[in-house]
Parts: sequence; C-alpha cells; structure tokens
Amino acid sequence: MYEGTGRAPETVWNEKVAARLGRDLSETGRIPDEASEEALAALGRYALLIRDRGIEDVQTVATAAARDADNGKEFLAKVAELGLAPRMLSGEEEACASAYGAIGAFPGAEGIVADLGGGSLELVSIGKGECHDAVSLPFGTLRLPAFRAAERDLTGTVHAKLDKVGWAKTHSGPLYMIGGTWRALAHYAMQAADYPLTDPHGFCLSVDDARRHAQQLCSADPATLEAISGISEMRASYLPDAAALLLPLLDELQPTELIFSSWGIREGLLYSRLSELQRSLDPLLSGVHAFAEPRDAPVTDAARVAGWTVELANGKGKRNERLRLAAAQLAAALQRVEPNLRINHATEWALDKRWIECAARDRAMICAALFASLGRTELPAKLRELAGDEDLREGLTWGLSFRLARRLGAGSRNSLGNSRLRLKKKSLVLYLDESRAALATWPLTNELEILAEWMDRKPKIKIGDYDFEDELESEE
Repeated sequence: MYEGTGRAPETVWNEKVAARLGRDLSETGRIPDEASEEALAALGRYALLIRDRGIEDVQTVATAAARDADNGKEFLAKVAELGLAPRMLSGEEEACASAYGAIGAFPGAEGIVADLGGGSLELVSIGKGECHDAVSLPFGTLRLPAFRAAERDLTGTVHAKLDKVGWAKTHSGPLYMIGGTWRALAHYAMQAADYPLTDPHGFCLSVDDARRHAQQLCSADPATLEAISGISEMRASYLPDAAALLLPLLDELQPTELIFSSWGIREGLLYSRLSELQRSLDPLLSGVHAFAEPRDAPVTDAARVAGWTVELANGKGKRNERLRLAAAQLAAALQRVEPNLRINHATEWALDKRWIECAARDRAMICAALFASLGRTELPAKLRELAGDEDLREGLTWGLSFRLARRLGAGSRNSLGNSRLRLKKKSLVLYLDESRAALATWPLTNELEILAEWMDRKPKIKIGDYDFEDELESEE
C-alpha cells in the first residue's frame, strides 16, 4: 500500500507471502496445489485488507509462474473470485514494468535492467526514460536448481539463450539489478567491503568485484550466508544459483558496472502511469518534501533559507543545489525533534533512510549539513569513505549557514526578508534593516563569528534603511 506523491511513493504497508508458485514448472509445468492454496489464502487476506482500508486504486498482476503454468488460467480465475481483477502480464510487459522501476529510481539511466524473479529473468534495454528492447528468459530463482542439476553446464545454456538476444550484446552501460536475490548479493558485497551504508539501493559494484563475489557464492553454504545482515533464509538458499547465473551474464552483457535497485515491478507499475510532468519531478526532493512537511518543515521555508544562504554555496550546479535544498528542509525538520535525539536522527535520516536518486556522496554531504546545523563540525569517520574532504566541507558550510539563518529571527520569514548575507573577499557581511536592529546581539553575533571564521572571513553586521530588492554595495 502506497501513499504520498506519485513521484516518490511512500510505503505504508508491505506484506509478502512466498508461495513459490513456479517451483515445479521445470518438472511438471504446473503450479503445485499447495502453493496455489497458500497464494489464494494470502490474496484473500489482501482483498479484505484493501476493502477495510477503503483503497479503490488496486493493481493485481500475474507474472511468469501464472503465465507459463498449464493451470495458470485456472489459478487466475480463482483469484478473480476473491474480488480482485488479475491482469496477466506478457513477458515483455513484465520486463518493461520492472524496467520502469529502474527508470523512475535512476533518472537518465541508460543500460540494461536485469530483473530476477522466481519464475524468470527479464532483461530490458533502457535509455532516455523509455524501455527499448525486452526479453523474458526462464532463469528464475525457482527454476535455476533444476537447470544446474540437469545440465552441468549452466553457463553454456545461458550463453545459448543470450546468443538469440542480439541487442543485449550491443547495449552498453550499467546493469541495473532488480529483485530480492540480487539485493541479497549486494548485502554480501557490502558486508565484505565493510560498506558504511545499510541500504543496498543505489549500491554500485564493479564488474571485477561482482565476478569475484559470484565465484565465491557459487559454492557458498546458505547457512553461512543467512548470518549476514540483510540476507534472509530464503534468499540465502537462492544466492548460489543466482551467482552461477550472474557469471555468464557478465560475460555476455559486458556492463560497465552493476547498480542495485530497490524499485522494481511495483514501483514501475506506478511510475508508468505518471504524466510527463510528474515524471520530470526530482524524486529526492519529492521524497524529502513528503517526509519533512508533516514535521512542520514546509518546502517554501526551506527554499527561503536556501536562497538566503546561496552566496555561501560553491556554485557547482544543479546537483549540489538540489542537495542543498533537501538538506535545508531536513535541517528544519530536525529542529522539531527533541534535542537529545537530533544527532541520531541526523545520521539515520541522511545515511539510512531510503532516498531515491541520492548517491553515497550525496548522503554524506546531507549528513554533514545536518551535523553542522546542530553546531557540530566533527563528523563520523565513515563519511570520509563516502565523500571527499571538499564535498564534506561544502556540506558543513551549508549547515552552518542554515544555523545562522535560523538563529537570525527564530526562523521567521520577516527576519530573512529584511536581511541579506553577503560573502566578500575579506568579510562576511550581514545586512539588517533598521526594523530588525534588535536582533543584532548575542547569540546571533556568536553564530555569525563562527560561520565567518569557518569561511576565513571577518564578521560584519551593517544596519540601515536598505532596499533588499536591489543589489547591495559591492565594496569591502
């Protein structure tokens, strides 16, 4: 169940039953009776939950297991009897739905999406916000054990299948990995690298590292894998077979790198229904707005603070400016938290919460900004594994400037509207209208001194009858 903005939907309820409908497809070609019963029981529960919650916009889709099973249509008829309206996706439709999940999560993505489900592996070439070529292959996690048992040369089988997919070898770029088993592989790689983040979404892995990990996983003990944070018992049992599949995929597709996505078919189904205008929205800013506004931190106030402090930004373009606005809104929301919780929340919100289109370096800069907004410039050591010193210093500068803006007049719009902050060659000047002269005392002066020293400038306050619509004096 989702709510919030269409561009960055928030999950309000997430429940899963792994009925394993496709586990016997390679042997019997049918959905097992017990798997069908388990799935129908779960769907009956879901149908009731949907009705009780009053949800009217419902999508029920069926993928490879129901599509390929001899009794798939019979199963879907029973689903319809529950009051749901199941829609059978073709292999291409399933592939594109998953691919739109990656397109929505990584704007501008160009490469190949590899969605590994229980019944199939979907490969889709993407670029310029659209799906191009797509194919569904029978290499789902529930089918791989039979392939490996019956055919000693799984690699040869995969190569033979991909030889018939001509476009796959000519499409360059990253391989976007979708599916819980691929994310389990990401958790394995993150643990091996002692990676400082916890969310596999957006995690990047080099081809050489991916091949090395896959070779290790092919013969790994599932019980050992299960001990790794983020790898469930079910995924641990699937990983060795998935790793055996990955090796020939890397050889055939020759991607530049692997990027793991937590957005897949569900988010892709939502994204594909958005208008062009909705798709063009920034997913990070949309997500931050949805998160911060209920915490009394509206985006209009964050934009005002970002504008007031713009002279202290390094001007490196849109990428940093979107981060600065996101950090400004999160910093405002952080002030609504009890003081003893703020540092923990600063770390968790920046590094652990799932933000879309927010790279590791971006998270580190936001975290630095949140720390500095609390008056702290000493950062957790792990941030230096995610971003360089220059980027972290930039984030700290944002946070110190947000702190000054807040201190000026308790965050009031009038205080910001009747003042300006200017960075000169030798000084940091705060211009105040005469109507706000009473603000020019401690602790404002203290915050200005701290920020000026950080910027290697001398602090100055000038009070007068200024027209802040016009450019202020440029001389020192």
